[in-house]
Amino acid sequence: MTPQLTIEGRRATIRLDAPERRNALGPLDLRALATIFDRIDHDRGIDVAILTAAGDTFCSGYDLSELRAELGSDDAGGARGDFPRIVDALENLRVPTLCALRGGAYGGGADLALACDFRIGTPQASVAVPAVRFGLTFYSGGLRRYVERLGLDAAKRIFLLAEPLDANELLRLGFLHEIVADGEIDARIERCTHLLLSNAPQAVASLKRSLNEVARGVADPATLDDAFADSFRVPDTIERVRKMSRRDGSPE
Repeated sequence: MTPQLTIEGRRATIRLDAPERRNALGPLDLRALATIFDRIDHDRGIDVAILTAAGDTFCSGYDLSELRAELGSDDAGGARGDFPRIVDALENLRVPTLCALRGGAYGGGADLALACDFRIGTPQASVAVPAVRFGLTFYSGGLRRYVERLGLDAAKRIFLLAEPLDANELLRLGFLHEIVADGEIDARIERCTHLLLSNAPQAVASLKRSLNEVARGVADPATLDDAFADSFRVPDTIERVRKMSRRDGSPE
Protein backbone atom coordinates (compact mmCIF):
# COMPACT_ATOMS: atom_id res chain seq x y z
CA MET A 1 0.00 0.00 0.00
CA THR A 2 1.01 3.60 -0.46
CA PRO A 3 1.67 5.75 2.66
CA GLN A 4 -1.41 6.32 4.80
CA LEU A 5 -2.58 9.42 6.67
CA THR A 6 -4.63 9.32 9.88
CA ILE A 7 -5.82 12.49 11.57
CA GLU A 8 -6.87 12.41 15.22
CA GLY A 9 -7.69 15.79 16.65
CA ARG A 10 -4.68 18.07 16.17
CA ARG A 11 -2.25 15.29 15.24
CA ALA A 12 -1.53 13.66 11.90
CA THR A 13 0.11 10.24 11.64
CA ILE A 14 1.86 9.29 8.40
CA ARG A 15 2.44 5.57 8.09
CA LEU A 16 4.70 3.96 5.48
CA ASP A 17 2.64 0.87 4.77
CA ALA A 18 4.47 -1.47 2.41
CA PRO A 19 6.42 -3.85 4.69
CA GLU A 20 6.52 -6.50 1.96
CA ARG A 21 8.94 -4.27 0.03
CA ARG A 22 10.65 -2.85 3.12
CA ASN A 23 8.72 0.39 2.67
CA ALA A 24 10.67 1.33 -0.44
CA LEU A 25 9.25 4.44 -2.07
CA GLY A 26 8.29 4.46 -5.75
CA PRO A 27 6.49 7.10 -7.84
CA LEU A 28 3.03 6.27 -6.45
CA ASP A 29 4.33 6.48 -2.88
CA LEU A 30 5.99 9.82 -3.54
CA ARG A 31 2.79 11.23 -5.01
CA ALA A 32 0.87 10.01 -1.97
CA LEU A 33 3.39 11.65 0.37
CA ALA A 34 3.22 14.91 -1.61
CA THR A 35 -0.57 14.96 -1.16
CA ILE A 36 -0.27 14.12 2.54
CA PHE A 37 2.33 16.81 3.23
CA ASP A 38 0.31 19.40 1.34
CA ARG A 39 -2.79 18.59 3.36
CA ILE A 40 -0.91 18.81 6.66
CA ASP A 41 0.64 22.13 5.68
CA HIS A 42 -2.70 23.70 4.77
CA ASP A 43 -4.92 22.21 7.49
CA ARG A 44 -4.64 24.70 10.36
CA GLY A 45 -6.33 22.19 12.64
CA ILE A 46 -3.20 20.02 12.55
CA ASP A 47 -0.38 21.03 14.90
CA VAL A 48 1.96 18.01 14.96
CA ALA A 49 2.83 15.16 12.58
CA ILE A 50 4.20 11.71 13.38
CA LEU A 51 6.05 9.59 10.82
CA THR A 52 6.05 5.85 11.43
CA ALA A 53 6.26 2.63 9.42
CA ALA A 54 4.82 -0.87 9.28
CA GLY A 55 7.12 -3.88 9.59
CA ASP A 56 10.73 -4.32 10.66
CA THR A 57 12.24 -1.82 8.19
CA PHE A 58 11.47 1.88 8.51
CA CYS A 59 12.28 2.67 4.86
CA SER A 60 14.72 1.20 2.36
CA GLY A 61 14.80 4.39 0.29
CA TYR A 62 13.88 4.81 -3.35
CA ASP A 63 12.60 1.66 -5.04
CA LEU A 64 15.60 -0.04 -6.68
CA SER A 65 13.50 -1.36 -9.55
CA GLU A 66 12.55 2.22 -10.39
CA LEU A 67 16.15 3.33 -9.93
CA ARG A 68 17.37 0.73 -12.44
CA ALA A 69 14.85 2.00 -14.98
CA GLU A 70 16.17 5.55 -14.58
CA LEU A 71 19.86 4.73 -15.10
CA GLY A 72 21.20 6.40 -18.23
CA SER A 73 18.07 8.53 -18.57
CA ASP A 74 18.01 12.31 -18.80
CA ASP A 75 14.67 12.46 -16.98
CA ALA A 76 15.01 14.68 -13.89
CA GLY A 77 12.12 13.00 -12.08
CA GLY A 78 12.16 9.96 -9.81
CA ALA A 79 15.23 9.61 -7.64
CA ARG A 80 16.81 12.76 -9.04
CA GLY A 81 13.89 15.13 -8.73
CA ASP A 82 10.77 13.82 -7.03
CA PHE A 83 12.41 12.09 -4.07
CA PRO A 84 14.57 15.09 -3.01
CA ARG A 85 11.56 17.43 -3.28
CA ILE A 86 9.44 15.17 -1.09
CA VAL A 87 12.08 14.95 1.65
CA ASP A 88 12.54 18.74 1.56
CA ALA A 89 8.76 19.12 1.85
CA LEU A 90 8.79 16.98 5.00
CA GLU A 91 11.60 19.04 6.50
CA ASN A 92 9.78 22.27 5.70
CA LEU A 93 6.36 21.27 7.05
CA ARG A 94 4.75 24.03 9.06
CA VAL A 95 4.21 21.73 12.06
CA PRO A 96 6.83 19.91 14.16
CA THR A 97 7.45 16.32 13.13
CA LEU A 98 8.30 13.21 15.15
CA CYS A 99 9.85 10.08 13.63
CA ALA A 100 9.46 6.65 15.25
CA LEU A 101 12.46 4.68 14.00
CA ARG A 102 11.88 1.05 14.90
CA GLY A 103 14.12 -0.66 12.35
CA GLY A 104 16.52 -0.01 9.51
CA ALA A 105 16.56 3.15 7.41
CA TYR A 106 18.59 3.00 4.23
CA GLY A 107 19.63 5.49 1.56
CA GLY A 108 16.95 8.09 1.04
CA GLY A 109 14.91 6.42 3.77
CA ALA A 110 17.51 7.54 6.30
CA ASP A 111 17.24 11.09 4.95
CA LEU A 112 13.46 10.89 5.33
CA ALA A 113 13.96 10.19 9.04
CA LEU A 114 16.60 12.91 9.35
CA ALA A 115 14.19 15.46 7.86
CA CYS A 116 11.95 15.09 10.91
CA ASP A 117 12.43 17.44 13.84
CA PHE A 118 12.62 14.70 16.47
CA ARG A 119 13.85 11.14 15.94
CA ILE A 120 13.14 8.52 18.59
CA GLY A 121 14.43 5.02 17.97
CA THR A 122 14.39 1.54 19.45
CA PRO A 123 17.53 -0.56 20.02
CA GLN A 124 16.78 -2.18 16.64
CA ALA A 125 17.17 1.11 14.76
CA SER A 126 19.99 1.30 12.23
CA VAL A 127 21.06 3.49 9.33
CA ALA A 128 23.15 2.94 6.22
CA VAL A 129 23.57 5.16 3.17
CA PRO A 130 25.31 2.97 0.56
CA ALA A 131 25.04 5.32 -2.44
CA VAL A 132 28.81 5.24 -3.15
CA ARG A 133 28.71 1.45 -3.42
CA PHE A 134 26.42 1.89 -6.43
CA GLY A 135 28.61 4.64 -7.86
CA LEU A 136 26.07 7.31 -6.95
CA THR A 137 26.50 10.61 -5.13
CA PHE A 138 23.62 12.27 -3.26
CA TYR A 139 21.21 15.12 -3.83
CA SER A 140 21.96 18.57 -2.44
CA GLY A 141 19.15 18.76 0.12
CA GLY A 142 20.24 15.53 1.75
CA LEU A 143 23.90 16.54 1.88
CA ARG A 144 22.93 19.85 3.47
CA ARG A 145 20.75 18.13 6.08
CA TYR A 146 23.48 15.71 7.16
CA VAL A 147 26.11 18.43 7.48
CA GLU A 148 23.72 20.85 9.24
CA ARG A 149 22.31 18.36 11.69
CA LEU A 150 25.20 15.97 12.31
CA GLY A 151 28.31 17.90 11.26
CA LEU A 152 30.82 17.42 8.46
CA ASP A 153 32.80 14.59 10.05
CA ALA A 154 29.70 12.51 10.77
CA ALA A 155 28.37 13.18 7.26
CA LYS A 156 31.65 11.98 5.71
CA ARG A 157 31.55 8.85 7.79
CA ILE A 158 27.98 8.05 6.77
CA PHE A 159 28.42 8.80 3.06
CA LEU A 160 32.03 7.80 2.34
CA LEU A 161 32.40 4.72 4.54
CA ALA A 162 28.78 3.70 3.92
CA GLU A 163 28.90 1.40 6.94
CA PRO A 164 25.77 0.45 8.89
CA LEU A 165 25.39 2.34 12.16
CA ASP A 166 23.50 0.87 15.11
CA ALA A 167 21.19 2.72 17.49
CA ASN A 168 23.87 3.56 20.05
CA GLU A 169 26.13 5.09 17.43
CA LEU A 170 23.21 7.00 15.92
CA LEU A 171 22.48 8.44 19.35
CA ARG A 172 26.13 9.46 19.80
CA LEU A 173 26.19 11.17 16.40
CA GLY A 174 22.93 12.99 17.05
CA PHE A 175 20.91 11.17 14.40
CA LEU A 176 18.67 9.85 17.17
CA HIS A 177 17.52 12.07 20.01
CA GLU A 178 16.56 9.13 22.22
CA ILE A 179 16.56 5.34 22.36
CA VAL A 180 13.66 3.65 24.11
CA ALA A 181 12.56 0.04 24.38
CA ASP A 182 10.39 -1.21 21.55
CA GLY A 183 7.42 -1.57 23.87
CA GLU A 184 7.83 2.01 25.12
CA ILE A 185 8.30 3.99 21.92
CA ASP A 186 4.60 4.66 21.38
CA ALA A 187 4.30 6.06 24.90
CA ARG A 188 7.35 8.28 24.39
CA ILE A 189 6.02 9.55 21.07
CA GLU A 190 2.71 10.25 22.81
CA ARG A 191 4.48 12.17 25.57
CA CYS A 192 6.41 14.31 23.07
CA THR A 193 3.23 14.91 21.10
CA HIS A 194 1.46 16.04 24.27
CA LEU A 195 4.28 18.48 25.06
CA LEU A 196 4.22 19.93 21.56
CA LEU A 197 0.44 20.30 21.56
CA SER A 198 0.51 22.01 24.95
CA ASN A 199 2.59 24.83 23.46
CA ALA A 200 1.26 27.74 21.43
CA PRO A 201 0.99 26.36 17.86
CA GLN A 202 1.73 29.65 16.14
CA ALA A 203 4.89 30.16 18.21
CA VAL A 204 6.01 26.56 17.58
CA ALA A 205 5.58 26.92 13.82
CA SER A 206 7.37 30.29 13.77
CA LEU A 207 10.28 29.03 15.90
CA LYS A 208 10.68 25.89 13.80
CA ARG A 209 10.92 27.97 10.63
CA SER A 210 13.33 30.44 12.24
CA LEU A 211 15.61 27.74 13.65
CA ASN A 212 15.82 26.01 10.26
CA GLU A 213 16.72 29.32 8.61
CA VAL A 214 19.42 30.01 11.21
CA ALA A 215 20.88 26.53 10.70
CA ARG A 216 20.98 27.06 6.93
CA GLY A 217 22.62 30.45 7.28
CA VAL A 218 19.78 32.23 5.48
CA ALA A 219 18.07 33.89 8.46
CA ASP A 220 17.56 37.65 8.40
CA PRO A 221 18.03 38.99 11.97
CA ALA A 222 15.56 41.82 11.36
CA THR A 223 12.90 39.36 10.24
CA LEU A 224 13.51 37.17 13.29
CA ASP A 225 13.24 40.20 15.59
CA ASP A 226 10.02 41.26 13.85
CA ALA A 227 8.57 37.79 14.46
CA PHE A 228 9.57 38.05 18.13
CA ALA A 229 7.91 41.47 18.45
CA ASP A 230 4.79 40.25 16.64
CA SER A 231 4.43 37.34 19.07
CA PHE A 232 3.64 39.84 21.85
CA ARG A 233 0.51 40.88 19.97
CA VAL A 234 -0.97 37.44 19.26
CA PRO A 235 -4.28 36.97 21.15
CA ASP A 236 -3.31 33.42 22.15
CA THR A 237 -0.06 34.72 23.67
CA ILE A 238 -1.88 37.41 25.66
CA GLU A 239 -4.35 34.87 27.03
CA ARG A 240 -1.61 32.35 27.91
CA VAL A 241 0.43 34.98 29.79
CA ARG A 242 -2.68 36.08 31.70
CA LYS A 243 -3.48 32.51 32.70
CA MET A 244 0.09 31.87 33.84
CA SER A 245 0.08 35.10 35.85
CA ARG A 246 -3.10 34.09 37.65
CA ARG A 247 -1.75 30.62 38.34
CA ASP A 248 1.51 32.01 39.78
CA GLY A 249 -0.36 34.52 41.89
CA SER A 250 1.53 37.44 40.35
CA PRO A 251 -0.22 40.59 39.12
CA GLU A 252 -1.50 40.63 35.54
